[in-house]
Amino acid sequence: MQGLLEAIRKACLPGLWSQGVKLAREGAAFGREDHGESVVIRVKAAGQPVAPTVTLYPADAEWTCDCGGKVDPCAHAVAAAIALSQPAAQGQPAAQGQPAAQGQPAAQAQPAAAPAVQAQPARLRYRLRRKGLVLSLERMIVHPSGAEEPLRLSLAGGLAGRVARPPASADRPGPRLPELYPTHEDLAIDRLVGTKQHGYFPSDRQPELFAALSGVADVELDGAPVRVSSEAIGPRATVRDHDDGVALIVERDPRIDEVIASGVVRCGGTLHLLREMDLTGPKLERLPLRRVFPRGDLGKLVTQVLPELTKRVPVTVQTQRLPRPGGASRPRILLELSQKDHTLSVVPSLVYGDPPEARIEGGRLVHLSGPVPVRDEAAERALLTRLRDELHLIPGRRVDFDGAEAVRFATRLEAWDGRAFAEARGELFGRAELVPRFVIDDRTFDVEFELSAGREDDADDDGERADAPRKRADAAAVIRAWQDGLPLVPLLGGGWAPLPAAWLERYGARVADLLAARRDDKEVPPAALPALVALCDEIEHPRPSGFDKLMPLLDGFASLPEAPLPDDLTATLRPYQRRGVDWLSFLRDAGLGAVLADDMGLGKTLQTLCAVRGRTLVVCPRSVVHNWADEIRRFRPGLRFAIYHGARRALDPAADITLTTYAVLRNDVEQLAAQAWDVVVLDEAQAIKNPDSQAARAAFALRAELRVALSGTPVENRLDELWSLMHFTNRGLLGGRGAFQDRYGRPIAEGAAGVAAELRQKIRPFVLRRLKREVAPELPPRSETVLYCELEEAERELYEAVRAATRKDVVAKLAEGASVMAALEALLRLRQAACHPALIPGSGAGGAEQASRAAPSSKVMRLLEALEECVADGHKALVFSQWTSLLDLVEPHLTAAGISFNRLDGATRDRAGVVAEFQSAGGPPVMLISLKAGGTGLNLTAADHVFLLDPWWNPAVEDQAADRAHRIGQHRPVMVHRLVAKDTVEEGILALQDRKRAIAGAALGEADRAVSLTREDLLALLQ
Repeated sequence: MQGLLEAIRKACLPGLWSQGVKLAREGAAFGREDHGESVVIRVKAAGQPVAPTVTLYPADAEWTCDCGGKVDPCAHAVAAAIALSQPAAQGQPAAQGQPAAQGQPAAQAQPAAAPAVQAQPARLRYRLRRKGLVLSLERMIVHPSGAEEPLRLSLAGGLAGRVARPPASADRPGPRLPELYPTHEDLAIDRLVGTKQHGYFPSDRQPELFAALSGVADVELDGAPVRVSSEAIGPRATVRDHDDGVALIVERDPRIDEVIASGVVRCGGTLHLLREMDLTGPKLERLPLRRVFPRGDLGKLVTQVLPELTKRVPVTVQTQRLPRPGGASRPRILLELSQKDHTLSVVPSLVYGDPPEARIEGGRLVHLSGPVPVRDEAAERALLTRLRDELHLIPGRRVDFDGAEAVRFATRLEAWDGRAFAEARGELFGRAELVPRFVIDDRTFDVEFELSAGREDDADDDGERADAPRKRADAAAVIRAWQDGLPLVPLLGGGWAPLPAAWLERYGARVADLLAARRDDKEVPPAALPALVALCDEIEHPRPSGFDKLMPLLDGFASLPEAPLPDDLTATLRPYQRRGVDWLSFLRDAGLGAVLADDMGLGKTLQTLCAVRGRTLVVCPRSVVHNWADEIRRFRPGLRFAIYHGARRALDPAADITLTTYAVLRNDVEQLAAQAWDVVVLDEAQAIKNPDSQAARAAFALRAELRVALSGTPVENRLDELWSLMHFTNRGLLGGRGAFQDRYGRPIAEGAAGVAAELRQKIRPFVLRRLKREVAPELPPRSETVLYCELEEAERELYEAVRAATRKDVVAKLAEGASVMAALEALLRLRQAACHPALIPGSGAGGAEQASRAAPSSKVMRLLEALEECVADGHKALVFSQWTSLLDLVEPHLTAAGISFNRLDGATRDRAGVVAEFQSAGGPPVMLISLKAGGTGLNLTAADHVFLLDPWWNPAVEDQAADRAHRIGQHRPVMVHRLVAKDTVEEGILALQDRKRAIAGAALGEADRAVSLTREDLLALLQ
């Protein structure tokens, strides 16, 4: 404990340490719960109804607190650690009057007088009871003595002292709330049950209630303890072979043991909600459902049925008979250049793929090879417009440029396409260029550049003979000029010569990498040998001796030998997992490292366990140590493993696999680095993404024959993260950190063409990444999430004022006999108040200009944080709002943050130009769109994030907005974010079921779509 306390003291700010000492002295710590390696303690916080929960890990000297404070450690963690460190809390007699050690700071000595952890005060127990297909919820106060009594008060109101209590007397005591420190979950449940305190189960808000109950430890169902999960389960779909076609089978989840109530099931000792009620609930017993698709209908299954079904239920494809979907390539202009004498001829074509898979002729798609691509006619029109306006060309029509016109065309071509410009430059400068020659001897590499013998000026004015030694250019100077985009290079001994553009286009990147990687003696390091072997094969030069075995790394892994699987393996590998094992085993035998970057859920752990051999160290986050242990027991029972963790940890030399954490690695780097491991595996290797971190430096110090990094997100923010992973797995492959920034980091950040592709090609043999959409090649998934924001004090005051006036107005209108629809206008002002004060007339916020200078809204700031993260990660985003005035308020903040954007609303005239700009690779990362102008008819697949700034809660409208990005041609998962202000009408409407969602359409002026709205429905939204 003293180690933990000392660690907190060193990390804590002086002011917070003093606050923590004060809390400890006042006995604020209570309710200690021991959980093996961790201890949970709650700490009373003055003026707060919720006592923060502190989790301490004494053995690791680590801690967490859920108070939400911005400084770590907080005063609550200090108080908990001090209280736990007291002798009474540890089962030891307290030492009275123990003085501080000489030289010890007073603040450090003070905790000795603090009381130990206090006893648990009253707490809440939740009882669920079945009444037919309906559940009831009772909340019980459990006193420290074990006695129970029902909670009949509003928990939040009782804690705040706002509950009306009759005066207590001897014969009639008033209802009082005992000493009770609820959790966040307790308060969330209290808000859900509202004024109906006892026996009320809010079935219309089941997802939120289950989410809150999942964090509660004491829940009973009909008197028996039970767990509650926020995971909703439902049917599953499988596609299997059937006769000459396939069968689509929808069946119930095998985990379901019992239907408890409408929409609630029991799986073992855990309660779950059912999703997709039209396929479950009362119809649960009808499953499984089967539909057979003959061979002729498989196209319909792939293009229509499965994309819709996967939006609703998990689908597993267990057949190889489904046709391959169309290619995801984009249209491009292919320029065919040829030269005769002084004439440059150009023939443009509109094609898909590189090399071309299809060509557009006369408005028709002519298939050439490979998969049939899905046409993007909007992108085609944009390309043809650019071709006409910038190059004055039409596809299929040959144009000849003579003399100076050819030079002027090359200038326009440079702005259009750098690659085509380089090809044209070779045509325009004629035969006078350098001739390159490789010099390769075993593992040494060099290249020489000599002036070609065919120069027309081989003799100079001084009478230099044509057969004199040819002039040469320094290889490094040639590469540097090519990388800088220069057309000429200085010759050794004087003069200039044009660059061999075509040769450099073919070999320049690889030559530059090999020259940068080689040592002073011109020898190529082992990690760069695959690139040297590939180059030797291409130029038909004998390979370096003994490196034929590396060929599978150069042919796209097509010829990887099949590795023998372990004898004790108990799993059946999927084809892509089998391929991953072969790849890992090949690199292991070749003495090279690997980055396995498969998407989450594709079995990186299983593949690694199949490939490890010898004494292995696995470093992973603390939370997954036991997952590794379970995987080893399950899939490799023949391996002996040991967990190197805890205060008394010691290495087991007889263990086949040693499991440890990054925290232990940082602390014990000397002991672990002194070991000669056969294999070192870093799981969730993004933990070393910062090369300067202690974890990264400790990982770099480990010794092993095989180094493996496992990460579903190998690059999250910066290319430095990739360098760190490659430096761990294959040191030297990407050079030093500074050289890597010069070679790749800065050029890629500046948008240099081709550099990213070169980097991918360089690391390709050592990085294996498969995404879920590659394993199941249907349309990528669309995920939805809610981004909550808390209103600031001024915003909350304005909102409450609008709400009070709105409720009064609504009640008055309903009392006068007005229809519900007539009263719904009030919801509009509430929704605007939840978004930005400046939207409310007379709020004092003024217009967009004045509001931008004042304090921004919480929602706009939450949007800005999310957009900054998206843009930093290389994503593009669409921001929808029904109010152009709200978009006006967002614009100044995007400008101040340096985020470029464009906008599409009813005032936009050149819609196609705005869309084309956004869709282009160099276009702005954010588009602001009004609902009416951009809700339908747009293809914006460059975006993979959609933000609904003021949710309209109409499913059809939401889908239309999201479908701007989530449509054919989209090859990335799409995230749809709804921004919702907590404790506002937005949160209330968002929680209603499908029937209640018609209120949102009414609030947006779609009154004809509202159904069955009652007075109670409307008033509930204004609570």
